[in-house]
Amino acid sequence: MPNGTPPPPRPQYKPPRKNGNSFTYVVLFALILTFAYYLFNPQGGPNGNGLAEEIPLNTFIASYEARDYKSIEVKGDKIYGENEEGTRVYAVRPLTDGLSELGLSDPKNPTEIKVVSTEAAAFWSNVIASWLPIILFIALIIFMAKQLGKGANNAFTFGKSQARVYNKDKNKTTFKDVAGMDEAKEELVEVVDFLKHPKKYTKIGAKIPRGVMLVGAPGTGKTLLARAVAGEANVPFFSISGSEFVEMFVGVGASRVRDLFQKAKRNAPCIIFIDEIDAVGRQRGFGMGGGHDEREQTLNQILTEMDGFEKDTNVIVVAATNRPDVLDKALMRPGRFDRRVIIDMPNLKERLEIIKVHTRGKPMAKGIKYEKIAQQTPGFSGADIENLVNEAAILAAKEGKKTIGQTHLEVSIEKVGLGPERKSRVLSPEEKKITAYHEVGHALVGHSLPGCDPVHKVTIISRGMALGATWFVPEDDKHLHAVSKFEDEICSLLGGYLAEKIFFKEVTTGASSDLKRATQIARRMVTEYGMSEELGPIIYSETSGQFMGTEMGSSRDYSEQIAAKIDAEVKKIIDAQMKRTTKIINDNKPLMTKISEDLLKKEVLSKEEFEAYF
Repeated sequence: MPNGTPPPPRPQYKPPRKNGNSFTYVVLFALILTFAYYLFNPQGGPNGNGLAEEIPLNTFIASYEARDYKSIEVKGDKIYGENEEGTRVYAVRPLTDGLSELGLSDPKNPTEIKVVSTEAAAFWSNVIASWLPIILFIALIIFMAKQLGKGANNAFTFGKSQARVYNKDKNKTTFKDVAGMDEAKEELVEVVDFLKHPKKYTKIGAKIPRGVMLVGAPGTGKTLLARAVAGEANVPFFSISGSEFVEMFVGVGASRVRDLFQKAKRNAPCIIFIDEIDAVGRQRGFGMGGGHDEREQTLNQILTEMDGFEKDTNVIVVAATNRPDVLDKALMRPGRFDRRVIIDMPNLKERLEIIKVHTRGKPMAKGIKYEKIAQQTPGFSGADIENLVNEAAILAAKEGKKTIGQTHLEVSIEKVGLGPERKSRVLSPEEKKITAYHEVGHALVGHSLPGCDPVHKVTIISRGMALGATWFVPEDDKHLHAVSKFEDEICSLLGGYLAEKIFFKEVTTGASSDLKRATQIARRMVTEYGMSEELGPIIYSETSGQFMGTEMGSSRDYSEQIAAKIDAEVKKIIDAQMKRTTKIINDNKPLMTKISEDLLKKEVLSKEEFEAYF
């Protein structure tokens, strides 16, 4: 078959029907019930006595002579009599005595006498009693043999790949369904074109890329992009997670890798998608199991399959991870994963496109400002935006609305960002007042400094773990941050802490998260960005231990003297910004008091309401 031509479709496998097994089980169950019936209820058997009461033979004969019976029935060694009221009795007779010897053949007696043959009943009773245990034993042996056969089959298929074949005809995903990520899609369009028209590239000497690594934060759409590649290429698509290769038995992962690539080669050209490849692709030599643990053997097999002796297989491996730093270097070299596609968090334009994709097909109200929603969601991934739209739809349905409105989307932003509204958390008047001054401190200081983003909303309604919130929404996406911006952000974070200290003469635990973020910014300015005049443009990195990763212990590449200087520089930055923040609050005390009092009454101040004070 020529290279690049897919093999003819194979007939779909249909498992055999199992009606025969079900019928066998029903028959066995009926036999068991019959045996139990005869065993535990002898009166109901072929020679049973039913509900008749046993009486002495002479009493039975005397009742016959007195003409008390309507009818008499003889069954083997038992004689049954039934009176006019329907009561049945029986007596046991010697088999050597006939009816005449017993005195039951008086022609003048009108009692009806009937003799019933018991030979057939006795025969079947003996057959059931003798053969049913043997039949049950044979059935048990057959059942156990079938179960052992299933176990053997499972043992043989244990090392087979569990990859799922993506059905390109059902719920087909294309690049039109992937909003944003223009550069990433452009990289993958070439892969799709190669799979569709391999001769166009092989004529000029180009080789198909062996692997494409999708790197990005969680929720940015790596799996969605891989599905779109399969939909666009219209080729078989094998999807599997990296964790499905690893089992507790040594060699199973490597066996599944071999089986997966064999299936892919039989269906070439095709795509193999390995999600979360860092589960098996971590650097070798740092695990707890030495150099021969199951994970490393699986990785070795992947490396061999991707760049072995076979060079002419049109199989592309697409992998996704959010931990590229822990991947093995041999996995990332050219010849294995030739391309690394970086998928960043969506910018303002991409967020707008993602919102429109996820609102497609939903009953949206007229006049919704999608640009405003995109502007209010900086740092949101595609998954966050999808969750946002879904929460808005749930809120609209809860209110009995037929369409999703602007308010539903804006409320969902706060719900996704901070958490649900905590109506059960009732603050005392004093706590509510402290929270109001705290949040206004953030907002007023941030509004007074040019490096801070504009204030979007100030609220003292509890959400998640926060008693209140101040939202700063950037007008544009920024990729470079100067020293002045970091210093202004630290001042804004310290605004709540210093507002409590200035107006209430003490501080509360509500400022702990603000102080933590301010300290982190100051420390990164010193250790990562070279923004300290004392220490200069030197990066002071510190690595923490990673289990099964690249490090087994915490280490740093600077001395104790440098560590002391770093701490001193961090404190110097925080102290300098505290002085700036204190001056801003003291200069605006009357205005801050007025805004806080209004916030206590309204509980929420919008951007327009807040900017009206200035």
